[in-house]
Amino acid sequence: MKEETPSMEEWQRLYDVAREFKKLGCWDWMCDGDLFGVQNPVDGEIGYCCIMGNLGKMFAIAVYPGEEGLGGYLKMQSGEVGEADPDILHYQKCLMASFEDRDYLEKEDLQLIKRLGLKFRGRNEWPMFRSYRPGYVPWFLTRKEALFLITAIEQSMDVALRFREDEDLLTSPDGNKYLIRVADKIEDRILWEDRWIKPVPAEKARVFDDQVDEVRIQRIKREAVQTDAILEIEMAFSPTPVWEKKERPYFPRMLVIMDHRSMLVLDFYVFEISSDVSEFRNHFLSFLEKNKALPREILVKKDETFQLIAPIASLLKIHVRLSAELVAFEELRRSMFDSSRMRNG
Repeated sequence: MKEETPSMEEWQRLYDVAREFKKLGCWDWMCDGDLFGVQNPVDGEIGYCCIMGNLGKMFAIAVYPGEEGLGGYLKMQSGEVGEADPDILHYQKCLMASFEDRDYLEKEDLQLIKRLGLKFRGRNEWPMFRSYRPGYVPWFLTRKEALFLITAIEQSMDVALRFREDEDLLTSPDGNKYLIRVADKIEDRILWEDRWIKPVPAEKARVFDDQVDEVRIQRIKREAVQTDAILEIEMAFSPTPVWEKKERPYFPRMLVIMDHRSMLVLDFYVFEISSDVSEFRNHFLSFLEKNKALPREILVKKDETFQLIAPIASLLKIHVRLSAELVAFEELRRSMFDSSRMRNG
């Protein structure tokens, strides 16, 4: 179902607020580690706000909604996810207002600016609004996202001005809470106040069940021969998105099976973004059935992949090991991203 888009009046308000925010120049005294929150008065979700521009490279405000948004932000801030990580885009769930050069805007942005009768000129002066969701291409805002971004920017300016006068404003009294701007509705008015709120505990790593097709596994045990091979198996997002008419483009997930020693690709399979555990396991079993050979060891990098493979490998007496680096797989990914960048100019 197509999501509702902002009205022209709502777009006008968003651009007005963004221009006010840009003029204020909060990044002159704040950095991207000065995190605080704004509660969405519509649904109560907290958006964690980060103001960027202190280093003079990118001028923006990002709003990371909920537990998932905060978790992605913290992974990037801690260095767990580096700027060079091909999957960095897929750790981000946020709404962003950034100020770009004209060349960075899409034709839809420029058409909207023209319809609104707005004028911008110069470097880092053109507002651009985007929604980031893991697994999807950064995209234009829905009405719900635009309205919350307006609210978040307004409240961020309030916090920023007070932070300029008091650098301890965002320092938690007990070290594990964030200052949150909370909306209280009184009749037809919304009143804002500061509260110190501890984030909801981060969701534990996803745990998959151990259900596998034991009939197929027993058949593989009878027909396949044991080898000394070491395989690298991993899942990742494809560097090339899928564009479906009138739908938000997404990056499909790919399953890659490689020979660790020769670095040859033995199998490559692309999943829909909504695919479940059974499709992954069925394809892995099909690979073993087709090749009629069992490796001595399987190397994986992600805990998610380990959980998916482990029940099958255990029954087939294959050792599965988590490895900090998959040399063959990572070389393949680098070449795929290089090719994708060349195709896209």
